[in-house]
Amino acid sequence: MLLARSLRAAAAAALRPPLPAPRRPLSSAARRALLPPPAAAAPALARSLWQLGGGAGRTALLRPRRGSAGRVSCGCGGLHTEGDKAFAQFLTDEIKEEKKIQKHKSLPKVSGGWELEVHGTEAKLVRKIAGEKITVTFNINNSIPPSAEEDTQEQQKPDEQEPELTSTPNFVVEVIKDDTKQTLVLDCHFPEDEIGHEGEEESDIFTIREVSFQPTGEADWKDTNYTLNTDSLDWALYDHLMDFLADRGVDNTFADELIELSTALEHQEYIKFLEDLKSFVKCQ
Repeated sequence: MLLARSLRAAAAAALRPPLPAPRRPLSSAARRALLPPPAAAAPALARSLWQLGGGAGRTALLRPRRGSAGRVSCGCGGLHTEGDKAFAQFLTDEIKEEKKIQKHKSLPKVSGGWELEVHGTEAKLVRKIAGEKITVTFNINNSIPPSAEEDTQEQQKPDEQEPELTSTPNFVVEVIKDDTKQTLVLDCHFPEDEIGHEGEEESDIFTIREVSFQPTGEADWKDTNYTLNTDSLDWALYDHLMDFLADRGVDNTFADELIELSTALEHQEYIKFLEDLKSFVKCQ
């Protein structure tokens, strides 16, 4: 029996597969070699933006493109359009034409010893005679009657040149006597129906509208001082006031020369305005 059991055990051992030999533990280097390679890190977003921006970073990506449709840049920082360019060219041509028809390159003088002072659009004529100082002040702003422009457009024929515009400003005459503290002030203007009637020698081309006294030497006149309106004035008194002005050099001849001076100054300031407007549009 023992022999038979031994024989069966030997036969089973012969049929069982041999056991593997024991393995040596792996080194740390070998273990790292067997590990799968780590996944490549994704490129940073900031770097890709930097590359797309040509190395300029976020500023280059957010900067608006220059030269948009209809715009022209001159480096001044202002807005410039194709319309501005056409506007500037129009002003250039307009300035050339106005200078061609400019009658006086310098302001004409007024006869009778009047001294001229100009401050922008305001002009002052001063004359001293026999212990009196006469000052005539006017401003050329809004001095061209609107009806004059309308009439010239309606009457002008295609082949005719444009008639000259005439400046007829209101003006104030101040008469100051040496030994008085009051100034006689006469507010005058040019009635539209009297302008250009050269054949009527007896007709005055200007009229007196108001007369008042104001303190001498004070810049601001007082509204509380009595003002005489000539609309309801006796004609004899009015004629004496006109003669009073004529004796001091303010007559029809003076008024004609004042119109010529005012027209020249108005045209001069108009050309200067066009030049300033052109520089503004072109950002010069």
